[in-house]
Amino acid sequence: MLFFPWWVYLCIVGIIFSAYKLVSAAKEEDKLDQSFIEKEGQIYIERMEKEKERRTSQQREEENQNHSIA
Repeated sequence: MLFFPWWVYLCIVGIIFSAYKLVSAAKEEDKLDQSFIEKEGQIYIERMEKEKERRTSQQREEENQNHSIA
């Protein structure tokens, strides 16, 4: 079973452990990125809704001003 010196097996275990940590760190980073994207998207949607409300209220005010009898 021992075809190679013990340190070769230790290096193989180290490589496998490093690969595992790389994959787990990448998954965690993806979760963080996704939560950041969702947060920024929600802020953008709120800004769009506020702007839409502002425009509709401004349009109503203009319509009310244009209906005066002159």
